[in-house]
Amino acid sequence: MNEKEKMILEFLKNSDKPLKPGDIAESLNMDSKEVSSIITKLKKEGKVISPKRCYYSAKE
Repeated sequence: MNEKEKMILEFLKNSDKPLKPGDIAESLNMDSKEVSSIITKLKKEGKVISPKRCYYSAKE
């Protein structure tokens, strides 16, 4: 897992509600397309879930 993946996963773990990729990108000062692709990868790995469309949170 690279540094950006760790950063996004930690951010999601520390959030008290599911977040949109754009919100994560804005908070971490990253490109939203890059955040979206990293979230897709983390979702395939089972580390991130999507409780509702376009919102993501870390798997407990």
